[in-house]
Amino acid sequence: MNRREFSIALAAGMAVAAVPVWAQDAAAPVLPEVPDMVLGNPESKVVLTEYASYTCPHCANFHSEVFKDLKRDYIDTGKIKFVYREVFFDRYGLWAAMIARCGGDLRYFGIQDMIYSTQKEWAASQDPAAIIENLRRLGRTAGLEDAAMDVCLNDAAMAQAMVEKFQKDTEADGINSTPSFILNGVKHSNMNYADLKALLDAELAK
Repeated sequence: MNRREFSIALAAGMAVAAVPVWAQDAAAPVLPEVPDMVLGNPESKVVLTEYASYTCPHCANFHSEVFKDLKRDYIDTGKIKFVYREVFFDRYGLWAAMIARCGGDLRYFGIQDMIYSTQKEWAASQDPAAIIENLRRLGRTAGLEDAAMDVCLNDAAMAQAMVEKFQKDTEADGINSTPSFILNGVKHSNMNYADLKALLDAELAK
């Protein structure tokens, strides 16, 4: 997604989140904490943060063509700390993230793999009910029960907290496209594995 599309989506998301339906006739809810999703070595001096959306084709492409090599060479070997931060351009992306988080920390990235690898299928419909059912089907494949997914998808406070975290994080890091990366405090745009590897190796050599 480019800078203009991102700006429009961010503005729209902020307008919706500013007065959430569930807060219009009641006191503002106490929002839950929304932790970053993390892989790799938490003590590593090299921290790579990815900002991505589950409905972004470029993000799905990154995860199919680059992430598997990144995980094998740098994350699973404990060389880096990898942080994934969700970006929301639409409600479908939010719902996908809620299903992924419904599996907890241990299942999150496995569900993420399914969401990205089947993005063209589950996100193809214009019918919100069909999108929900497609995401539920992925959740069932990952071992989630329908009752648990009902709880996750109907957790309005968590939905609001996730949107507010996305807004705060993207503003703080100046994110204007996806996927984007923060490597030890420096922002980078989408790239191939060779370029990412060179950046990581340079940081590890310092």
